[in-house]
Amino acid sequence: MRSSTACSSRPEGRCAVQSWLESAWYDASGRRGAWLRPLGALFGGLIALRRAAFRAGLLRRTHAGLPVVVVGNISVGGTGKTPLVIWLAQALRARGLRPGLLSRGYRGRAHEVREVHAGDDPAEIGDEPLLLAAAGDWPVVIAPVRSAGAARLHALGVDVVICDDGLQHYALARDFEIAVVDAARGLGNGRLLPAGPLREPPSRLATVDAVVVNGAGGWRPGPQIAAEACFAMRLEPGPARRPVGVTGVAEAGADAAAGAIRIEQRSLESFRGAPVHAVAALGNPARFFATLRAAGLDLREHAFPDHHAFRAADLAFGDALPVLMTSKDAVKCRAFADPRLWELPVAARLEPDAGRAIVDRIVSLVHARH
Repeated sequence: MRSSTACSSRPEGRCAVQSWLESAWYDASGRRGAWLRPLGALFGGLIALRRAAFRAGLLRRTHAGLPVVVVGNISVGGTGKTPLVIWLAQALRARGLRPGLLSRGYRGRAHEVREVHAGDDPAEIGDEPLLLAAAGDWPVVIAPVRSAGAARLHALGVDVVICDDGLQHYALARDFEIAVVDAARGLGNGRLLPAGPLREPPSRLATVDAVVVNGAGGWRPGPQIAAEACFAMRLEPGPARRPVGVTGVAEAGADAAAGAIRIEQRSLESFRGAPVHAVAALGNPARFFATLRAAGLDLREHAFPDHHAFRAADLAFGDALPVLMTSKDAVKCRAFADPRLWELPVAARLEPDAGRAIVDRIVSLVHARH
C-alpha cells in the first residue's frame, strides 16, 4: 500500500506549479513547457554575462589562501553531493590532511559566519551543515558569504576547504570542481531554468575537474567530457538506527556533544513483512523510496519539500508503524524523539581507482600550496 503527501506543507497553487514544472523538465518527449524556452534563453544570457564579468575582472573573486574544492551540481534537486562531501573529507583525513567543510546554511536562521557543532539547533544552522558536523571530526562553518566562511576555516588551521554546493558561486575562487549528476534523472530536458532543471548549460560539465555520476540510470556523459574525468558513485544504505533513552532536542544535543547517545540498530531487511512509512524531504525523494523498495519493503510514501522543517504533527500517521527517514531529515526531528522514527544513513562509494584519482589530485594541490 502506497500513499503520498508530496508538497503537503506547501500552498496548493505552489505545489501544483512545482509538480507541473518537474513533469515538463523530465518529459521524455521534450515538448512540454515549450513556451518557457524564451525565459530559459534569457536566463542563459544572464549566466553568460556573469561568467564573462568574472573572467574580465569586473566582478571580483576572493582567494581563500588555501586550496578550495567545490562539490555541486548544475541541476536543481538532489544528486547525492552531501554524502560525497563526507566521503571526500574522510578520504582526505585518511591521507593525513585536515579538511574543513563549508556550507551556506540554507534554510537556517543564522545570518553570520558560524562554526557548527553536533548539538546545534537545525532550525538555526540548517539540516545539511548539522549532518556534516555529525559525520566526522572536522570543523564545519556556515556563511551566507562563502569567502568569509573560507577565511574562518583558514583561521582554524585546515589544509583544504570543501564546499558543499556552490558550483555557481564564482565569487569564491576554487582549485578543484566536482559536479554530481543523478544517473536516473540526468539533466532532464537539457534546458535552463525555468524551461528545464539546469542552473548552467550542459557544456559547463566540460569545464569541471571531475563529473561524478550517482547510481544507475540512462544518463551518459557526452563526448565533450573526457573519460578520465568521469567517475561512478553509488549510495549504500547502512543499518537503520535510532537513539535510545533520549527525549527532546536539548538532551539529544548535550548527549551528542558528549558522545553519550546509545544507538539501537536494525537491518533494513528486518522491516520486511509489514508496511512502513517512508519520509523524505529531499530534492529527489523518489531515490530514497527506490532504495527502500529495492530492499523489499512495503512503503507508505510521504514526500515533503526539500529542507522541510518537520513538526511532530507531520509524522502523526495515526498508527504505530515504523517511520524510516534519511539522516538529513532525522537531524531535524530530535526535538520530538519518538521510538517509531528510524534513520537510514547512506554512504557514498566510489571504485578504489576512481576515488584514488580524485583524492590524489587534491592532495597534490595541498602539497603544492604548502
